[in-house]
Amino acid sequence: QVQLVESGGGLVQAGGSLRLSCAASGLIFRSYTVGWFRQAPGEEREFVAAVNWSGGSKYSEDSGGRFTISRNDAQNTVYLQMNSLKPEDTAVYYCAAKRERVIVTSSLYDYWGQGTQVTVSS
Repeated sequence: QVQLVESGGGLVQAGGSLRLSCAASGLIFRSYTVGWFRQAPGEEREFVAAVNWSGGSKYSEDSGGRFTISRNDAQNTVYLQMNSLKPEDTAVYYCAAKRERVIVTSSLYDYWGQGTQVTVSS
């Protein structure tokens, strides 16, 4: 049974930082592209960042330069370091995994976590 478990969300002031973690089990982790998505109240789920099997990464226009995605295959974990947070980054953040070597920015991923809340106060 595949499980993705996010952690690291919380409340932070604007300009602060958070590091989200996505711990995976039940799959051959190194074969998967892992992405982060977010969904704010009343909004569509949107792509944030993704990392593929070789460490290649892609970011949304909004997150590039502030967020960094990385993976540790030995620990089956993907991280999202978020710096210079803004109130508009407030959302539930989800990690997702897709058995694909090419980075996918759509929401067509195979597995999803339950999400972690990030709230940025002004």
